[in-house]
Amino acid sequence: MIRVLLVHDASLVRTALAEWLRREPDLGVSDACWRSAGARARSLRPDVCAADLESLDSYGLPPLGELRGRGKGTHAPRLLVLAGAGRPGLLKRAAEAGALGYVDKDREGAPERLLSAIRSVALGKRFVDDSLGFGFLRATQIPLTRRELSVLSLAADGASVAEIAGSLHLSHGTVRNYMAAITRKTGARNRVDAIRISQGEGWL
Repeated sequence: MIRVLLVHDASLVRTALAEWLRREPDLGVSDACWRSAGARARSLRPDVCAADLESLDSYGLPPLGELRGRGKGTHAPRLLVLAGAGRPGLLKRAAEAGALGYVDKDREGAPERLLSAIRSVALGKRFVDDSLGFGFLRATQIPLTRRELSVLSLAADGASVAEIAGSLHLSHGTVRNYMAAITRKTGARNRVDAIRISQGEGWL
């Protein structure tokens, strides 16, 4: 029996998909929204966490690390993500979080692909929908450095230049230089536009 935790913030979609998966005799399926996913993963100790990368509480990547557990000797489930090619930043950050499977949720036949992916990932095999290839290609072309993303993430949370400087131990001038570089690299008109573009691409 493969123990699966399905994580999705759209309640109707999550419930319907979980019921569909429960028809399979080799799957034991539980479901959760992102807000409760970490706690459910720790209590259920699933073999596979199948998680939709869109979170209602976050513009950026949801806390995939919480699904895997952080304690010593913790049973770490294998990660499988439901994603779209339109937000390449999310694909890249899911890969950095150790996701083993990637299912294109916009592709025809996605539920059947999800089922195949769960079984593959449970065996430790990588599963990647070929329709996500272009998204992964775009993910390698993210123009912002990690430091620039850190600055922009704080700006997106409403932090001022002074607050960003204090949080990252930088001078005010350095923060302004980073913001100017971010605006230029994203082709944005201003800071607000840079945040909008970066969130849309899934970089934040």
